[in-house]
Formats: sequence, structure tokens, C-alpha cells
Amino acid sequence: MVQTGYPGLGRVLVVIPTYNEADNLRPIVERLRRAVPVVEVLVADDNSPDGTGALADLMAAEDGQVHVLHRPGKQGLGAAYLAGFGWAREHGYAAVVEMDADGSHAPEELPRLLDAARDADVVIGSRWTAGGQVVNWPWHRQLLSRGGNLYTRLALGMPVSDATGGFRVLRVDALDRLDLGSVRSQGYSFQVELCWRAHRAGLRTAEVPITFAERERGASKMSPVIVGEALWRVTRWCVQDRRPSAWSGDDRMRWP
Repeated sequence: MVQTGYPGLGRVLVVIPTYNEADNLRPIVERLRRAVPVVEVLVADDNSPDGTGALADLMAAEDGQVHVLHRPGKQGLGAAYLAGFGWAREHGYAAVVEMDADGSHAPEELPRLLDAARDADVVIGSRWTAGGQVVNWPWHRQLLSRGGNLYTRLALGMPVSDATGGFRVLRVDALDRLDLGSVRSQGYSFQVELCWRAHRAGLRTAEVPITFAERERGASKMSPVIVGEALWRVTRWCVQDRRPSAWSGDDRMRWP
């Protein structure tokens, strides 16, 4: 009998957003397919000038478990994941995985996250929980990430060590409880917002320690603008959460 899903979880779709990742895409997808052969892959490409989208099409033609979602232009990490979540729902997947294209998330660690998802709605691959670590990051990047996550945890009252982590498993049925249509965040703040919405919705969240490795090829998408957006949004959510008289229901999370 051909296995059509991950044991105890069902069909799993790994969404990999890309923008100028032609050097990294094939190696990471090949590692992923070897590590967890039953999962399928969706490359969500933002019309990369370096030909990443064309490469993804070639890979999809070679492997029926690789799919491609071509997007009109660079619209940000959050928009790419939201499009991927919608694609997963439309095509009947039970769980969706967030994973970077640059090799910083080791596909070989994905089975531990999927195993945890049998008993959780959201599973975060965590750098900062016990047993987690980062490789080849300078001290100031580690300080920025640790400090940002500490501020987020204290400001929003979430018991999550790595709210900005981008290696995750989410059950598709749980996504319906997060009102994703009102999400406006990108970058780090998108990951934080998903955590916060999950926390407020009472979803079961688990953290699994991972080893995060800095990319070896290509340019990082991190910028002061992305960090600034995350800090601004966390601060605003914190303030709004402490003014319930001015907000009600999902409107507390809607802003330009």
C-alpha cells in the first residue's frame, strides 16, 4: 500500500517561500524529500529575477510531490505564507509546514516537529528553548533575536521562547481559528502575530528544539525595516491588548 500521509497526522505540505533562491532551492528540496519522503512541497515564488520560479517548475516536472505557486512580485514573507496556507486548504492537506529555502532549517529535524504535531495545533522549531542552538551567527544577531523574543514574551504574555522562529508545523483546521484574512504583518512580525493569535485562540502550542544554521549561499532578507516592523507591531498589540474598552473581538487586531 502506498503511504499517502505522515503517520498519525495525514497529508503534509511544506511551503517554501522564495525570492532569488536559485542557488539554494534544489539542495534544500532534495534534502527534504530524502528526510521525509511522504511530504509534499509547495514553492511559493515571488517572481524571482534570478530564475528561481523557472527552476521550481523544472523540479515540479521531475517530481510529482513538488508544486509551484507563482506570485506576481515581491510581496513579503507573510503574504507568501498566507497564499500557501490557502493552497493547502484548497487541496485537502491536514498540516502545513513553514520552512526557509536557504538551508537554515534542517529538513532532517522535521520528523520531530511532525511527531509533536500529533498532539498540538502549532509546533515551533525553537532556537531558544532548552536544547536549541544557532550555528554561525555573530553575537549581535543572537542578542537581537534573544532580546526581541524576550520583549515579545513579556509584552504579550505568551509562554513561547521563539515567537519569531520560522520553522513550524500548523494544523490546517487550526488555521481557521486565526482569522488570517485580517493579518497584515510581514517578516518577523508575521511569525509573532501567528503565535499571538494562536495563544489568544487557545490553540495547543508546542516548541521543539532545533539547530538553526546561518545560510551559506545568497543574501539574507533580514533588514532594519523588518526588525522595526516587528518591534512596532508587538508594542502596538501590547498597548491595544490593555485597552479592551477601545477594541472588541477581532477588531483588536485590525489596523493598516
